[in-house]
Amino acid sequence: SSFSIGTAMIIEKNAVVTFHYTVAETGQEPMESSKDSQALSVLIGHTAIIPGLEAALLGKQAGDHVEVTVTPDQGYGERREGMTQRIPKKLFKNAKLAPGMQVVLPTETGPRAMTVLKVGLSAVDVDLNHPMSGKSLDFTVDVLDVRAATEEEISHEHVHGEGGVQH
Repeated sequence: SSFSIGTAMIIEKNAVVTFHYTVAETGQEPMESSKDSQALSVLIGHTAIIPGLEAALLGKQAGDHVEVTVTPDQGYGERREGMTQRIPKKLFKNAKLAPGMQVVLPTETGPRAMTVLKVGLSAVDVDLNHPMSGKSLDFTVDVLDVRAATEEEISHEHVHGEGGVQH
């Protein structure tokens, strides 16, 4: 069967990209990888992933291997002082908490990652800076699949089905 190069879909706005990734703080061991679990599927152009990673994927296609270093301004932002907050312990629903732990709590603006600083009897001090803020991150990405998003996915601004957000 003849294969025409013209048919391979490239990554652009409103494309759904499925990929495996590994991320490391520059010069460190990898912190996180999807290789041992499910690949990630994201809708491009709707802030599903950090800007620096999205920019590196634009124009690529299935089978591509992408390596990119994302600086804080294109990633999770710079660390900001004064981002600590005291939260009633009951919101953590009896979770076993320890300083340095990362937790995700629902907020008005959606789920928010935070780092536990101190655990008291009735309150928990947390740092609301994203755990990866202020860091340059090295991403290695293997693009598995690229497809056009459905109208529904575009209107909801996220991927449905396999590897996507479940309602």
